[in-house]
Amino acid sequence: GHNGDPEAKRQAIEDFDARVVGPILAGLERLGPCRILMTPDHRTPVTLRTHSRESVPFVLWGEGIAADALLAYDEHAGEKGSMQVAHGHWLMEYLRGTRPLQRRESWMTDTFNVAIMGATGAVGQVMMEILAERDFPIAQLRLLASARSAGRELEFKGEKIVVEELKEDSFAGIDIVLASAGGALSKQYNPHAVKAGAVVIDNTSAYRMDPEVPLVVPEINPGDIEAHSGIIANPNCSTIIMDVVVWPLYQKSKIKRIVVSTYQAVSGAGARAMEELDQQSRQLLAGEAIEPQELPHQIAFNLFSHNSPVGEDGYCEEETKMIRETKKMFHDDEIQVTATTIRVPVMRAHSEAINLEFFEAFSAEEAKAILAEAPGVEIVDHPEKSHFPMPIEASGVDDVLVGRIRQDISRPDGTGLDLWVSGDQLRKGAALNAVQIAEVLIERGLLKNA
Repeated sequence: GHNGDPEAKRQAIEDFDARVVGPILAGLERLGPCRILMTPDHRTPVTLRTHSRESVPFVLWGEGIAADALLAYDEHAGEKGSMQVAHGHWLMEYLRGTRPLQRRESWMTDTFNVAIMGATGAVGQVMMEILAERDFPIAQLRLLASARSAGRELEFKGEKIVVEELKEDSFAGIDIVLASAGGALSKQYNPHAVKAGAVVIDNTSAYRMDPEVPLVVPEINPGDIEAHSGIIANPNCSTIIMDVVVWPLYQKSKIKRIVVSTYQAVSGAGARAMEELDQQSRQLLAGEAIEPQELPHQIAFNLFSHNSPVGEDGYCEEETKMIRETKKMFHDDEIQVTATTIRVPVMRAHSEAINLEFFEAFSAEEAKAILAEAPGVEIVDHPEKSHFPMPIEASGVDDVLVGRIRQDISRPDGTGLDLWVSGDQLRKGAALNAVQIAEVLIERGLLKNA
């Protein structure tokens, strides 16, 4: 508000120092030695790597958690540390010593009723694994599937749960629905879940490009969750695996163009496709004839273009998803993306060759430094051993593995980078991302029981 007046500007700075900076410094002095990380905008993730071995707490302050939120991570509290969370209006009270920060555990003391649509499918099974692994605060877990699967018993944390038939009235009392039963069923049943008071995190393509539905990867755009009206979309698996790695680089320097080729495991086509790869491999090695069932072509010892429908522009649906979803999550309609998607005879975990063109020069060394600190990313880049990301090592792992980080020598101006990534399609590419979205909903108090 100084309107260019030097004296007014000086006074404004002094007022800000007295009103804001002074109390913050005093509060930080009470907190002790710490590292301060400021998030530059609402789309910046503020997740910390839990394997950090820093001897001091971290304090992250910015809009990436909630409006002007504070997160402190204290390694002294245990092997994985603990989190402290407060909203902006608590921050000044905390720094003035009038309010203690709340531990992370406090927002997980409430419990929530969770339903999984498509519980017997490949993604549904991994959703159950991840809910258990992360000790998600569940009061009741309701497993929903087709009439054919109803009555089956599935184990969750040592207890047997009977699978129920998915019906319009299946959502009474449910807080969170993790939906992975196919787009048609999501369209049919999600409105009933929302009407019953639940928030649906949908793992199908049914709502991804709906302008009224947030499309979210928590490492990229957690702030978009707050605009939900009952449904939040999980992006396509290949999009997630690419963008978790690309986004930290985009934050440093805007990207002009992405060229990606995917090598997609059969897990992306579901549990029956995984069974088909196993069966075909056995049959061919035994000299027996095969007949494709779940996939359109022989998959054992073969690969083929992703079999989603091809549009008039020559791109299949899978490729179009990667293009459109990246633009939506990055909030950048100008970024150029082209993709070629291929199904390969790998059981689990997708791999991708990614070429990036930046507007400005970007060195491979700087990219490595950024990705080494990026949430949800692990660098596997050992040229001396020819050891780079492999789907066999990415399977069952939460992080996306990235390697072959090198300068694109076809661009002498230094604006090009090449990357190779592998990520578990069932975990970060689907189930894990959905559960992480649910955790953000709880953190931010966006559920009725929060």
